Amino acid sequence: MNTIKNANRIHILDYLRGFALLGILLVNILPLLSVQMPVPLTADASYWKFLYLFVEGRFYTIFSFLFGVSFYLFITRANSRRKNGTVLFLRRILVMFLMGLIHFSFHPGEALTVYAVCGLLVLPFYKVKKEKNLMVGLTLLIGLSVLAIKPLLPIPLILLGLTAGQYQLFEDLASKKKQVAFFTGIMGVLSVIGLVYQYQQASFENYTFYHIGIMIGPAVSAFYVGMLILLLNIPVIQRILTPLKAYGRMALTNYLLQTALILIIGAMLDVFGQITYMETLYVCAVIYGIQLAFSSLWLRYFQFGPFEWIWRGLTYLEMPPLVKKETRKDAQ
Repeated sequence: MNTIKNANRIHILDYLRGFALLGILLVNILPLLSVQMPVPLTADASYWKFLYLFVEGRFYTIFSFLFGVSFYLFITRANSRRKNGTVLFLRRILVMFLMGLIHFSFHPGEALTVYAVCGLLVLPFYKVKKEKNLMVGLTLLIGLSVLAIKPLLPIPLILLGLTAGQYQLFEDLASKKKQVAFFTGIMGVLSVIGLVYQYQQASFENYTFYHIGIMIGPAVSAFYVGMLILLLNIPVIQRILTPLKAYGRMALTNYLLQTALILIIGAMLDVFGQITYMETLYVCAVIYGIQLAFSSLWLRYFQFGPFEWIWRGLTYLEMPPLVKKETRKDAQ
């Protein structure tokens, strides 16, 4: 599988971002539509349990880690072009923070401002040796996970993503199938053990249920990532999941668009505080269809997603061409 290039782009990261966005939507829709807790022993209660076992705390973990990988790649590639990667990165996260502030007014649980602040905190580690970063990142991740301090988890996750970039883990993945399979197997065993224990504590009022979910989140997330990487080595699976790559390549646009679509649909149907857990799943399915189709169609003609284009232009203080060369030629 060709995981590297166009213009040094590591395509597996786009698939993973797209995958993470799918799960993030399932969770974010709940507070945005003011969904009430389900009645016990109903389909809604079963779906609530499913979300807290397999989704909540799993996908934002992946997204945080991937931000760290992109963090490393961005600075390294800028430096290789003899630009000041650190200054560009600071400008990049400033723009992200400002976008996040606007987004916060619509979605108080948004992540862009959090990632911008965490990126600033992790920036000094860019020049630290990868072995030290790995040790610090794992220590913080294990400690914060065991204590279930969820708000601070993005810091070690971003640091570990940066470390993965230093180790070049996502380059030439085709030659690392055995290592990926072994890692995925270990994470799978840990995930099953943790999920079985968490399931036994399942209850709306049981804090232990939520605590365990946060504690095992990184292991479950790592298992998801490993499984997706292995599946993408199968050509037919890779073709089927091609829309996911476009979805992830426009991750910023789609993340913001998720909030807009949720609020628009909520207002149109007047379901704030009235929609059930299961009904949110149907709304998410509609949003998936809209965004996957939109992303694939948009990237046929344009080089960047709309917000990615703005983000890039404000980072470099120069707006890059948006329309693809082939499209411009056809229009002439």
